[in-house]
Amino acid sequence: MRAFYSGHFVLPLPPGHRFPMGRYALLRDGLEQQLPQVAMLEAPRATDGELALVHTPRWIASISDGSVSATDMREIGFPWSEAMVERSRRSTGATIAACRAAFSEGVAANMAGGTHHASAEKGGGFCVFNDAAVAARLMQAEHGRRARTRLQVAIVDLDVHQGNGTASIFRGDPSVFTLSIHGQKNFPFRKEASDLDVELPDGCGDADYLAALEHALDDMDRRFAPGLVIYLAGADPFERDRLGRLKLSFDGLEARDRRVFDFAWQRRIPLAFAMAGGYAADIAETVQVQLGTFRVAFEYWRRWQNAAP
Repeated sequence: MRAFYSGHFVLPLPPGHRFPMGRYALLRDGLEQQLPQVAMLEAPRATDGELALVHTPRWIASISDGSVSATDMREIGFPWSEAMVERSRRSTGATIAACRAAFSEGVAANMAGGTHHASAEKGGGFCVFNDAAVAARLMQAEHGRRARTRLQVAIVDLDVHQGNGTASIFRGDPSVFTLSIHGQKNFPFRKEASDLDVELPDGCGDADYLAALEHALDDMDRRFAPGLVIYLAGADPFERDRLGRLKLSFDGLEARDRRVFDFAWQRRIPLAFAMAGGYAADIAETVQVQLGTFRVAFEYWRRWQNAAP
């Protein structure tokens, strides 16, 4: 199974910054030790043309050359740096590469990504460019050149925070279905309307979460027939996440992942996934959740390989 990384482009963050940059190196170490069958590959760099499928030229240019305003950077939550620009492009390129790999192998991963708060003309909440949106648009363009039909893409966003940027980008577009299951009272406090939003109360645990997920996937299945699923497998619904406010256990999060992968497998829909958020006080617990996602993903990747003619 192929997984694409951009973790060696490390942001120079000030001491005490709440973004857990170290989790990416720990995830890579964990995969090397526990799942050596996962082929970790350096992510390609998203080009201006690829980013422009979603983002405005002004936003791409201002981020790239550093002319972005201090206000916009405060909304993102990172200081501007060349490393930030490179990492943001590579993280987007990783989801693009994972989608391409999923079409040939069934399942593939971005070891970062899930930057769902970025909209067409701005970023926010640690998100600069929207990797899932750019990848969805590029896959539609590439599919259209091959098949001359419009690829239907489902973005299943199970980060604990609503995917407001993704929702705003695809508002009114019937070719992309945006599903977000998130904390009702959590960031962002001004949410955008997805095709299907499921808002959960603080303290929601495994049973209620999994029931909500089952209902949401059934609802999406009735309304939409995707040819590609992009899954944002946020670790932040975890019960000890500092920013999550939900109460999912390790077992609950594994069951969540299994349900999403099984949804795609049963319908033979290629699936690319990204790690999205995760902010546990003990960073090792966030990485444990993410490794659980990779174990489930690898199981389903093997099913795809065994089913190949």
